Amino acid sequence: MGAWEQTGPGGAGRGRPAPLGRAFWKLWSASTLSNLADGVVKVSLPLVAVTLTDSPALVAGIVVAVTLPWLLFALPAGALTDRVDRRAAMLLANVARASALAVLVATVLLGYGSIWALYAVALFVGMAETVYDTCAQSILPQVVPRERLSRANGRLQAAELAANEFVGPPLGGVLVATGIAVAFAAPAGLWAVAVGVLLLVQGQFRVVREHRTTIRADVAEGLRFLWRHRLLRTLAAMTGLFNLATNATFAVFVLYAVGRDSAMGLSEAGYGLLFGTIAAGSLLGALVADRVERRLGRARTLALGVFGGALTVAAPALTTDPLPIAAAFLTGGATLALWNVVAVSLRQRITPDRILGRVNSGYRLVAWGSRPLGAAAGGLIGETLGLRAVFGGAGALILLTLIGMTTVTDAAIAAAEQDPHD
Repeated sequence: MGAWEQTGPGGAGRGRPAPLGRAFWKLWSASTLSNLADGVVKVSLPLVAVTLTDSPALVAGIVVAVTLPWLLFALPAGALTDRVDRRAAMLLANVARASALAVLVATVLLGYGSIWALYAVALFVGMAETVYDTCAQSILPQVVPRERLSRANGRLQAAELAANEFVGPPLGGVLVATGIAVAFAAPAGLWAVAVGVLLLVQGQFRVVREHRTTIRADVAEGLRFLWRHRLLRTLAAMTGLFNLATNATFAVFVLYAVGRDSAMGLSEAGYGLLFGTIAAGSLLGALVADRVERRLGRARTLALGVFGGALTVAAPALTTDPLPIAAAFLTGGATLALWNVVAVSLRQRITPDRILGRVNSGYRLVAWGSRPLGAAAGGLIGETLGLRAVFGGAGALILLTLIGMTTVTDAAIAAAEQDPHD
C-alpha cells in the first residue's frame, strides 16, 4: 500500500480553471514516468527476493533497505533541496536510479545475482528517492501559483497513483514472470525517459538565499518550524505510525500471498493485480476528494483515512480469500487519497517556499522514517508469531492514531492557514 504523505492533491477551485502551464505538464509527465518505474521496482524486488530466500526476515530486509534512507538521509536531502536547483537534483536522482538498476541487470546476466545485490541496489535506489521526492514536492510552488496548488496536486496525485499503484505493480509481476533482467531493465529505461522529459522544463529552480548558512543551521531551522506547528507535528506523528504499520504488513505480505504453499496461493501476476486494487481505490478517492472534503470537513476526511488504513492491513488476518482482501485494499486506497488531499496540501500552503524542502524532509523523517522500522518489525514478528499476528497488530496500531484527531480539528486547520508562518 502507498504510504501516507506521498503526494499532495487538493480540491478543485470554482469556475473555469486557469491553465497550469506547459512547465507543469512536463513535470507531470516526468513524475508519471518516474512513479511507473517506482511501481515496477517495489513489486519486482520482493518477488525476486522470494526466489532467493524463504526467510521472512530477509525478505522484509528488502523493504528496510529501500526505506532506510528516509530515516538516515531525509534531513540532509531537505537542506540540499533548499540550496540547489531542484530540477537539477531531480535529474541527478533519476540518472542514479537508472544506473543502479543497469548494474543489477548486468550482475543478473553474468550470473552474480544474490539477495545481497538486491539489498545494495535497494539501498541506493532509496537514497536517490529521498532527493527526488523531496525536490518534486518542493518544486511545485515554483511551477504553479499557490492558489492553483490544489488542482495541480490533484492532477499529480491521479497520475502518480495510477502509475505507481495501478499500472506499476501488475506490470512488475508480469515482468518478473518474464525474466529478472527484464524486470529491472524496464524501470531503468523509464527513469531514463523521465530524465529526457525533465530536461525540457526550462527555468531556474534554486531558492534565493539571503545569507550563507551551514547545513546544520538549515536543518535546525526547518525542524523548528515543524515543531512549532502543533498541527503539523501531530499529523507527522500520525502518519509515522500509519506507515510503520503498513510497512510491517507489506514487508511480509508476499510470503502470505504468493506461491502454492502460501495461504492465498497467488501467482506473481495475481499478486501485482491485487495491489492494483489499492491504486484503483486511490484514483477514485483522488477524483471525489474535493466533494468529500466539502461535505464532511477536513478533520472527518482525515479520520476516514485512519479507518480505511486499519481495514486494509487487518483484512488478511481475517481471511485468505482474495476478493474481500481486494475490497479492503480498494477501500483503503480511496481513504489514502483522501488523507493526502488534506494533509499535504495544508503543509504546502502554510510553509514558506525558502524552507519548504527542509520542512518536507523533517516531516518525512517522522512520517517515512518509521517505514524501515515497520518492515523490520514485520519480519521479526512474522518469524516468531506468524504472519497473521503482523496483520492484526498493524490494524490495532493504526486505530491508535485516532488519538491525534483530538488535536487535528477543522478549527485548528483553518487557524493554521490564516496565520501560516508562525
